[in-house]
Amino acid sequence: MKKYKFCFLLFLLFSTHFIIAQADFNKLDEKGKKHGAWKGFYADSKRQKYEGAFEHGKEVGIFSFYDDTKAKSIIATREFNATDNSAYTIFYDQAKNKVSEGKVINKLFDGEWKYYHKASKTIMTVENYKNGKLEGLRSVYYPSGKIAEETNYRNNVKDGVYKNFSENGIVLEESIYKNNEYNGLAIFKDTQGNIASKGAFVNGKKSGIWQFYTNGKLVKEVNMSTPGSASKAMGN
Repeated sequence: MKKYKFCFLLFLLFSTHFIIAQADFNKLDEKGKKHGAWKGFYADSKRQKYEGAFEHGKEVGIFSFYDDTKAKSIIATREFNATDNSAYTIFYDQAKNKVSEGKVINKLFDGEWKYYHKASKTIMTVENYKNGKLEGLRSVYYPSGKIAEETNYRNNVKDGVYKNFSENGIVLEESIYKNNEYNGLAIFKDTQGNIASKGAFVNGKKSGIWQFYTNGKLVKEVNMSTPGSASKAMGN
């Protein structure tokens, strides 16, 4: 009987402590807005989804987000700026490695975002956003950290100079995009740095005279603007 009473008292003490602890969270102000420390939960599992703090309905400070497992691994953090609607956001994998990070304004990506190679601190991609859309230079890197690709964007579509690099720094392709299509002069090179072909694109299609090379030597010219036109082989 004494053992039973002790267990009951222990249970009661724990329950009371839990209720008091819970009472410190998820309160509303006089206008019904979230205020103070707050915890969110997954609907099905009832596991904790996030925790952070509100000030009269506005997120403040750092929020931590958890995966829907017993391990309760952090999968993201957001640090809210007190003077605007921005939040610096970091996403993690379940091994606590950074996946990506950058700023969100009104739930839209904004400014520079960094993405990392899997389970690595090495940057894989750097993108620039404006109101949730790609704007400006997007750079991709090899695991070695060397540049692999550079693409310019305007309003979420490719627009401007594009470059593709080999890991030893050779520009394998240099071309121009407009409205997400090839448009302008393009030069393609082999892995030795020799020109393989070059010519112009118009609205995504090859146009005019295209030149083709072997080991850096011009061997053929083709007029791409004339359907079924014969190629012109170059003499020695």
